[in-house]
Amino acid sequence: MNFSMTSLNTLIACVLLTSATAFASNPAETSTGEALYAKHCAACHGGTVAKAPPLTLLQIISGSSVLRAMNSGVMQSQAAAMTPEERVTLAHWLTGSGPNQTAVQPAPMCKGSAAAVAIESGPETAGWGVSLDNRRHFDKEITSLTAKDFDQLELKWALAYPEALRARSQPAIAGNTLFVGSQNGTVFALDKNTGCIRWSFTTVAEVRTGIVIDPRTDLHEGYPLIYFGDLVGNVYAVNAGTGNLVWRDRPDDHPSLTLTAAPALHDGVLYVPLSSLEVTEAADPNYACCTFRGGVTAYDAASGKKLWTGYTIDTPPKVLGQNAVGTDRIAPSGSPVWNTPAIDTQRGVLYVGTGENYSSPANDTSDAIIALSLKDGSIVWHQQMTPGDAWNMGCETPERVNCPPEDGPDYDFGAATIIAQTSDGRDLIIAGQKSGDVYALDPDKGGEIVWQRKPGRGGIQGGVHLGMAVDGDTVYVPISDFDGGPRWPGTPKPGMFALDLATGKSLWYAEAKDQCDGREFCQPGLSAAVSSLPGGVIAGAMDGMLRVYDQKTGEVVWEYNSTITYDTLDGGQAHGGSFGGGTGPVLSGDMLFVNSGYGIYFHMPGNVLLAFGPRGQ
Repeated sequence: MNFSMTSLNTLIACVLLTSATAFASNPAETSTGEALYAKHCAACHGGTVAKAPPLTLLQIISGSSVLRAMNSGVMQSQAAAMTPEERVTLAHWLTGSGPNQTAVQPAPMCKGSAAAVAIESGPETAGWGVSLDNRRHFDKEITSLTAKDFDQLELKWALAYPEALRARSQPAIAGNTLFVGSQNGTVFALDKNTGCIRWSFTTVAEVRTGIVIDPRTDLHEGYPLIYFGDLVGNVYAVNAGTGNLVWRDRPDDHPSLTLTAAPALHDGVLYVPLSSLEVTEAADPNYACCTFRGGVTAYDAASGKKLWTGYTIDTPPKVLGQNAVGTDRIAPSGSPVWNTPAIDTQRGVLYVGTGENYSSPANDTSDAIIALSLKDGSIVWHQQMTPGDAWNMGCETPERVNCPPEDGPDYDFGAATIIAQTSDGRDLIIAGQKSGDVYALDPDKGGEIVWQRKPGRGGIQGGVHLGMAVDGDTVYVPISDFDGGPRWPGTPKPGMFALDLATGKSLWYAEAKDQCDGREFCQPGLSAAVSSLPGGVIAGAMDGMLRVYDQKTGEVVWEYNSTITYDTLDGGQAHGGSFGGGTGPVLSGDMLFVNSGYGIYFHMPGNVLLAFGPRGQ
């Protein structure tokens, strides 16, 4: 699932091009802007392409952000067909704001001693997955909170992400500072207690990945580095103390490359997962589909020197024929990596899950779990779960010219793999799929399946979407099922499942009941990554509810409705929405940090980072 350049340039052409105010200018300009939208955006956003957000969602971004997207970001290839004047007109018509709008400052700058970044002790976690094995468990060394303590919390501050309708970058914390990225391409260093800004850094495009902090605290001018990627495929290393760029690279030269999952960091090496927006580009019958291969690129983290790239498809693509309009048909392609690698130091490998093939024939590393050598990126073993899955956005258009004969079902492994150990000392690789299946694999037997369970019905945005958690012998499985129509028949089972790590046996199920009451873009499922803590698990749902579940019973012991309007640090307002996008709750000491807002794929928009702490303190 996910996106590529002609269509994602159309898709983000109007995902990034959002508009809250009507275009107020003369009729001629209005007519021209409307015509440009009809030519470059409406084909997908008029309802033809299922995943393309409708115009009603395209209503929050500024003109300056839109222009940056067209001139140097995700819309660059599409916008090449327009003159600079036309780009300004289109941005103005879509957003109601001009090109010279000053970026919003979402919080006051820290002053005096509060302006200094202090990271003497290094990061609180080993990255997006909390630990190298991606268990996403915040233990008592990181947090003083247990599942029963949340009724003692209150909202301490709220930060409005500027020019945003979604918040998809998971925060990371070291010392007194919280680091987080945003949709408009800004990365912030914030005082974790007050939310004031220590510094900000501007990237080329949206930062969807989480932030990774190097544990080496004196890499550059006495500070560690932080690492992240942007939506157009750039990976960055930035000084954590100053916000200055140290190095930047694009790990692959494919024009549709994107970085959506946080990198993993181990022993001075940064492992960057490679995904792509080409799957959307294939909606154009004249696009030669397809040439991207997923993979992982390794860097020397301090210097930015590229060490190797390990591809998920060994064979380079080649022309196999032509489609119905005479455009080249190319394969094999796809098998993107949408998830953060799990690092197995004992076996010298990393584990990733892959998505579907983009073109036919499908190969044997799509919808698979793959072990790659930490030394050189070579494939050590792979285990495919859904053979013959080839799909692209051409399958969602009336012409279906580039649609492979397999036509899906698009059962990515979007969620990160987890390395876990049973109480009797057995290592297992835990993986969740959009099919609704969860697997336990044997890392010493080539990924042989130990057990398989199907908690959810699954679907294009269903099943296990973006991240599970493990605590001891309990696997927490969020299911994002909602009514998928005739293509994905069966009863949706949205909610939280707890499975026994050793056997896959269901321990409990807490249904996410439909409480949307007709709200637009509201669904009850659990798409976002979840986080475990002593006594339970915390999860945000697509209806905007944040809940804590008891570890033993699944009882909801605390819940919070994030879909309200917040007074923010800049003196303005922000609004919460759906939880999604790979960002999960982050715990630090006696505080909780979580993003709310997922205005994409027909979910509720929002633009806020929420910070909770003890009541009355």
